[in-house]
Amino acid sequence: MLAGMAATLLTPGLAAAQMPQRIICLDYGLASTTMALGVVPKAVAAGADWDRWVIEPPLPPEVADLGSPWEVNFEIISALKPDLILNTPYGGALTPRLQEIAPVLQLEVYTADGGDVLPKAVAATRKLGLALGRSAEAEQFIREADAFFDACRERIAKVGSRPLAMIYFMDPRHVRIYTSPGLYANVLTRIGLTNAWSKPGNFWGFETIPIENLAEITDPEARLVAFDPLLPDVLPILERSPLWQALPFARPGHLTVLPGSLMFGMLSDAMRFARIMTDYAEASA
Repeated sequence: MLAGMAATLLTPGLAAAQMPQRIICLDYGLASTTMALGVVPKAVAAGADWDRWVIEPPLPPEVADLGSPWEVNFEIISALKPDLILNTPYGGALTPRLQEIAPVLQLEVYTADGGDVLPKAVAATRKLGLALGRSAEAEQFIREADAFFDACRERIAKVGSRPLAMIYFMDPRHVRIYTSPGLYANVLTRIGLTNAWSKPGNFWGFETIPIENLAEITDPEARLVAFDPLLPDVLPILERSPLWQALPFARPGHLTVLPGSLMFGMLSDAMRFARIMTDYAEASA
């Protein structure tokens, strides 16, 4: 499919007519990247939760919501008459049925073969740029992201930093802790911060652990960073928990809650995360 699109790009006058114009995205990261390349998708899966997990860029109001990524609304997809549907292996089970409606391009960033997510996101951005006839925009976006990471690294180098453990509270007793080869861990390294949790996780870049396992982080300088959206009962329960109070992170100033960023995203999401962590490093210096 990509080879055919590349051939079209080499034919003057045909590119605009034959490049996909009506795009549907079944993945948040692909949708945010599509918008970064100047194309607004006609619909995305789970659009109602965009403001909860992706946050930026904001989802334009004209973008239709396809519902759950596991049970997308095929009637809406058919009615929108897409000329390209973007999917990932996560939604691969839907591909045969989607192909009955329009061509499907499956881009792989989070895959069981392992490997760091950030370079995979860069490679997928290039493939998406080719598919949309926006290779120049893709290369520019990649350069902008790289320059932004460099700028964050310079800001952090000026103030110094402590090792950070990054978590999301699943409930008051369990956390998802972010580690290699995931996007959070990759970006943390890229901007010059240290991940206090050195164990590797799954190919999504996390491990789910009981909170008592946080005691394995023995560096006295380590700080704990939790990300929104935070369940409303988590902090009140932790304040009453002897188990939590026994951990070093229960001490004042050792736990910070920061705005959320899409942990399973691509370059746009990586840049938002880098900015949040850089601002935090400066504020806590």
